[in-house]
Amino acid sequence: MNYHYDPLDVNCKSITGAIPQGEAITFYIHEEKGGEENFSAQTCHFVYCIDGAKENEIPMERISNGFSVTLKFKKIGLYFYRFRINERLYGCGAIRRGTFFSTKSWQLTVFENTYETPEWLKGGVMYQIFPDRFCKSGEIAVQGNKILRSDWGGLPNYKPNNHGKVLNNDFFGGNLNGICEKLDYLKNLNVTVIYLNPIFEAYSNHRYDTGDYMKIDPLLGSTEDFDRLIDKANKKGIRIILDGVFNHTGDDSRYFNKYGNYKEELGAHQSPDSQYIDWFCFDEYPSKYACWWGIETLPAVNEHSVSYQNFIFGENGVLKHWLRHGISGWRLDVADEMPDFFLEKLRNAVKEESPDSVIIGEVWEDASNKIAYDERRRYLLGSELDSVMNYPLKDAIINFVKSGNTVMLRETIAMLIDNYPKQTLDCLMNILGTHDTPRILTVLGGKLCNNKDEMSCAFLSEKERFIGIEKVKMAAVLQYTLPGVPCIYYGDETAMEGYQDPFCRRCFDWSQCDNSLNTFYRKLGKIRTEILQKIFKDGSFYEIFANSCCIVFERRTENEAAYVYVNNSSETFTVKFIGKYMEHLSGEMFENSLEIMAYSYGIISKIQ
Repeated sequence: MNYHYDPLDVNCKSITGAIPQGEAITFYIHEEKGGEENFSAQTCHFVYCIDGAKENEIPMERISNGFSVTLKFKKIGLYFYRFRINERLYGCGAIRRGTFFSTKSWQLTVFENTYETPEWLKGGVMYQIFPDRFCKSGEIAVQGNKILRSDWGGLPNYKPNNHGKVLNNDFFGGNLNGICEKLDYLKNLNVTVIYLNPIFEAYSNHRYDTGDYMKIDPLLGSTEDFDRLIDKANKKGIRIILDGVFNHTGDDSRYFNKYGNYKEELGAHQSPDSQYIDWFCFDEYPSKYACWWGIETLPAVNEHSVSYQNFIFGENGVLKHWLRHGISGWRLDVADEMPDFFLEKLRNAVKEESPDSVIIGEVWEDASNKIAYDERRRYLLGSELDSVMNYPLKDAIINFVKSGNTVMLRETIAMLIDNYPKQTLDCLMNILGTHDTPRILTVLGGKLCNNKDEMSCAFLSEKERFIGIEKVKMAAVLQYTLPGVPCIYYGDETAMEGYQDPFCRRCFDWSQCDNSLNTFYRKLGKIRTEILQKIFKDGSFYEIFANSCCIVFERRTENEAAYVYVNNSSETFTVKFIGKYMEHLSGEMFENSLEIMAYSYGIISKIQ
């Protein structure tokens, strides 16, 4: 006999994915004829443990073609399970399904039964803006040591100064009013939410070195400009979320004030009598202090400081202050660096002020079982995050588009569906690139560079660019149709190129925004947010067909379904259906069968 178990099949596991605490779930093991073993199992046990504890075994009941057991898990956390058939352990195999050939455990995530995530985000399209480089409107005044560039689109400064430091103090003048002027452009992309990289006063052009959490950076505009942006965006059905950098401040900040530029404040670096002294940890005062990844310009905050917690979470604290200005949530920079108790308090403060606001964490791995600083994190158990940046899916899509092999993509999809709560899955931030990664066109175009001098001037040839754009389209189809919310990094939709920071942060080229790739993104956005919105909002995922180079999957609600195919090979495939269907990217109709051509993709649904 062979033994079959697939956690993504309700005939094997009655609830797909993570489960709420206390809800009954049934596990089924199915016997299949064939294989090396020619005898039926006499006994089967469900073998499980809660994270870090000793394994327990529960006898499973014999059913007609296998075994089953129904359980309730009342304690939230991660459980790991496998099966003992007779005296042999069976566990997770390839793509988490099929005949067992491993003793690796499956994961079961049990989350709080009160856990909810914002409905407004699901089914939408996100757009990430690096504020200094998106659009400039009006005259800009600069103060201090900041350099205002007059060459919009020029190469950002990247070379160290005479002291070996990259200052990041050159600004191109992108501002809030510029974003306001381009809201119609974003609306045409069917954008429903804008994610802004930091906008608070800071020394550097990336603004991750916060100087004043309560003040819009003057180069970006005023609080009135910000309020006007939110108001105009909301009228177009577009929400705004901000980047929350709460793990560290800038050394040139009101709170640390290393250079004394904030005359009205006594910073922690200036005096042990500063009101901010316990916000930071000094090894040798004032010269040696804890900082983010050893970068002295980014002194790390002490999240245990009651004063700092009140400043962030309090009734008049940072979170609630900007929520009252109308933002719809926060993306949390380096969520891994902030302890669980801090994230729990953060969530409580945000939800208390605005229950439908979203909290998205920067986590680069599987966020359901991440271990950071030797501790298992609790991001997705109901008391911390709503969503995370979906780096695992980004890596899997890129791997598939570059290699033509579906294995990593299929395994990653299965992992996300199996490990994450459905509430989280439907609002994952699905990215292909961000301000921290090379441009997706550069990645898929195939050009390699070894140092920053090469990166600064390396661009794709005309042929590489053409091929790269076609690959970006294939990647975008997956990004827009797999569970989660696609997030466009500004300019990716107009085929911008660039290696990692700062070359991926160049100015938006508004002369190139009417091109084939832009049109393709607009079409994808319309399919997702208008034509098939209910399906892509929270529809279930089912793999219909997959081989080494082609995948066909279904997104389904109770009453509707759409099918997506991506073929990254020279082969052709025929898929048979019953009825008339439309392929929405091309507008073509077909009946009863569809020929999937080489290196093609499509989104189809039945014509009623």
